[in-house]
Amino acid sequence: MSFYRFSYWLRGDRPELGPDQRERHAIETARNRIFITGAMFAVGFVWITAGLVDATVLRQGNEPEMASGSDTRELKTERADIVDRNGMLLATDLPTNSLYADARVIKDPVGSADQLLTVLPDLDRDTLIRHLSSQKAFVWIRRNLTPEQQYAVNSLGVPGLNFQREERRVYPHGRLFAHVLGFTDIDNNGIAGAERKFDNELRINNGPLQLSLDTRIQYALEEEVENAMKTYDAVGATGMVMDIYTGEVLGMMSLPDFDPHRPGQAPADARFNRATLGVYEMGSVFKLFNTAIALETGTVNLDSMYDASQPIRVGRFAISDYRGENRWLSVSEIIKYSSNIGSARIALDFGTETQRKYLKKFGILDTPQIELPEVGSPLVPNPWREVNTMTISFGHGLAVTPLQVVSGISALANGGILRPATILKQDGAPAGERVISRQTSDKMRRLMRLVVTDGSGKKAEVPGYFLGGKTGTSEKLVNGRYVKNARMSTFVAAFPMQDPKYVVLVTLDEPKGTKETYGFATAGWVSAPAVGKVVTRIAPLLGIEPANAKAPEIEQALHIDLRKGERKLASF
Repeated sequence: MSFYRFSYWLRGDRPELGPDQRERHAIETARNRIFITGAMFAVGFVWITAGLVDATVLRQGNEPEMASGSDTRELKTERADIVDRNGMLLATDLPTNSLYADARVIKDPVGSADQLLTVLPDLDRDTLIRHLSSQKAFVWIRRNLTPEQQYAVNSLGVPGLNFQREERRVYPHGRLFAHVLGFTDIDNNGIAGAERKFDNELRINNGPLQLSLDTRIQYALEEEVENAMKTYDAVGATGMVMDIYTGEVLGMMSLPDFDPHRPGQAPADARFNRATLGVYEMGSVFKLFNTAIALETGTVNLDSMYDASQPIRVGRFAISDYRGENRWLSVSEIIKYSSNIGSARIALDFGTETQRKYLKKFGILDTPQIELPEVGSPLVPNPWREVNTMTISFGHGLAVTPLQVVSGISALANGGILRPATILKQDGAPAGERVISRQTSDKMRRLMRLVVTDGSGKKAEVPGYFLGGKTGTSEKLVNGRYVKNARMSTFVAAFPMQDPKYVVLVTLDEPKGTKETYGFATAGWVSAPAVGKVVTRIAPLLGIEPANAKAPEIEQALHIDLRKGERKLASF
């Protein structure tokens, strides 16, 4: 086709046609051009409409997929739920909107800042003006707005203010599980507790993370320990409930506590987990470990006698008994009367190396293993002299976490097997490691029951549930010195002792005596009653029915022979 013929075709001109044919051809060409033009307009209209639908409906308006400023981190923060052993929700994510500004669009930074302050008055004006004047494409103004705040900001109609869809971690039970669950930061990163320990798993989100905790048990434990703390004006407290066969923690709390939604507003002491991170001298609770070692090694039997008539002199110090019997005591009586002198003499008989060996087997000398980042290491004497061997026998000179005590007492009561503590729900009992024989465990159960029926743990007694345990009261060590009348009062117990299943611990930090306790603040007066109240509430929830104390099988399981001639009881 020549250039001239092509130009005729573009104009619709056909010079080779006659006049009539050329007219019909011109009309047909015009009709085609109108059709093509209309089609092009239709395609353009559909394209524009699709873009508007995508921008306003599918993308929910003013919510970019990714911020275009200098912060290039992925904004998706979805985390898996955390639930208790029964599927009760403990932590979840809720969608929220956060306010950001495109400072390039802000025409009047000062005026816009003043408008924002009318609906968000807690923002700092100078900082806000600086952000709005920065000329940055993306700058955060306020994260996690409430729906009311979002509506109020949107109503201002300030160009350049937009909202970003995010997710906020929410804890339906508030403070109840604060120290176990921990919390997340503003970007939903795990910062403490299980949120931090399982941060990667929660982000992958392959389903809820199920913990071993039981909300019902946790609530009863928290309420009773808090009541005891208030009653005795203690500065702090901790409590735990553990399944002695699986190592599962059913309840764990620490006071004071904090709101996991606002952890930054809580003092450091409130965020401190006393159950796993705090290390304390646990006092006479250690006499149970001391006696178990002696029985297991054949150093003593329950009727072995020790002279507790006089204090033991060690240099310028003396080991004495609190309201002692001042006579020879059997091993059973040493536990019953909580004799420091008797315990020290027993420890001297089996020696330092044996003590260290067995305490290590009980998990007392190593950092405890549990799925929490806040775990304290025991304070172990170095060098470990003979005097340390004596004082450790009654719980002084060696500081451990309450978690270690609960795990160790579980091994004493469950037949002699130490199992790792866990906050994850278990399908069955892990293998564990045997630390004492079944025979020794059986004797320790009887001795622990004796403490509640005849010793310093009487106030923990709950009819039908046969608690057995040990009191422990120690003076607090502050700046290398023991502070008189500043005590750590602990009672730890297993139940029911004819077939123990659970261990409960309550520790009060610096309790004060009351009129009802005749001014005493030792564990037998302040912590033992709290454990009894906890057991009263949780035993029915755990499916444990009260039993008849006169039943032959129970009498046989818990009977213990004592020498005659016992006198007054110790309150220690």
